[in-house]
Amino acid sequence: MMECSNTNNNSNCPQSCINSRFDSMIENCCEYAERAREAGKPIIGIMCEYTPRELIMAAGGIPVCLCGGSEEKIAPAENDLPTALCPLIKSTYGYCCTQTNPFLEMSDLLVAETTCDGKKKMYELMARRKDMMVLELPQKPDAPHAMDHWLSELRRFRSFLETRYDRKIADAGIWKAIETMNLERALRRRLAEMNKQTPSVWSGLQLLAYKSIISGIDEDLEEYRRLIACGANAAGSEKQSCVRVLLTGVPTVHGAERVVEIIENAGGAVVCMENCTGIKPLLEDVSMDASDPMEALASKYMHLPCSVMTPNTRRLEILRRLADEYDAECVIELVWQGCLTYDVESYYVRQIAEEMSLPYLKLVTDYSPSDSARIALRVEALMETALRAQA
Repeated sequence: MMECSNTNNNSNCPQSCINSRFDSMIENCCEYAERAREAGKPIIGIMCEYTPRELIMAAGGIPVCLCGGSEEKIAPAENDLPTALCPLIKSTYGYCCTQTNPFLEMSDLLVAETTCDGKKKMYELMARRKDMMVLELPQKPDAPHAMDHWLSELRRFRSFLETRYDRKIADAGIWKAIETMNLERALRRRLAEMNKQTPSVWSGLQLLAYKSIISGIDEDLEEYRRLIACGANAAGSEKQSCVRVLLTGVPTVHGAERVVEIIENAGGAVVCMENCTGIKPLLEDVSMDASDPMEALASKYMHLPCSVMTPNTRRLEILRRLADEYDAECVIELVWQGCLTYDVESYYVRQIAEEMSLPYLKLVTDYSPSDSARIALRVEALMETALRAQA
């Protein structure tokens, strides 16, 4: 195993950086949600980054991400779902089957989107237990009608929330929620961008940990500010001794960080995560210059470059830019078994890595640790290749 000065505990940072409010993120969010519900605010579960949290917040609700990251919840899900399905989908549904996700149980409403086929059909089963609204997401982002259709879906969502909660959602309330979410995105983006430095300030595991499943919590925003200041004080100028990794592909949700840990134990520094649990949803804010907040929301969320989009050229453009900005020395693509869209799109990602002369590795796995040793061997071989390329 290679030695690396930027390991999981990140020796570049003092203990005050390592110990964070986010260490108790689930407990904090649970308390926050319970207090909100007692105050009469609805808890609204979301399944993907395409749902604008701003509309839920403007309606007085609390948006909470329900993506499952537990391997233990997969077996119960397979009583109803195919075993070949993506583990994220099965884990999310497994929580529903076992009624063991407190946030799901607290949720008054679930909001989903027509992304991949597996999710769409799983949502039908979840809707047997919980009220659900499904937003129809256009999947040809460059088509002339796509933005108009998405805007109409968001307006339908706004009307649905107004009717369900008997509350008028004013434009001013949406703008206020946009300001809050833009602030959160800016703080998290600044935190991530600190890894453009050499050596990088944060490990990939730290950046995954430094976020909440509920957005807009004041204490979380203050913690982001503290971490940014802490990281700025810890930044050094010495040479990074581990390989700088750009991680792309599927989201690594809470509880499913195993591959990131393997990479960093093998001598890699995951300096940038392009995925939905990384920097992808933070790259673009909602424009405050638009006259209509709904149009501003539609534009921002339509631009998310998920692999369900066809063609998904924006993701490829972003990957090139991130590889350059974060001085990546290799690219690792993580694909959950059964995620066909990212699996197919890896063809283009490999081409980009080759064009940029970056060693590339594709890892197809699930939530089970049974293949961890095999993955570690492959990652270690990639690290050696990247080091030889630097020599």
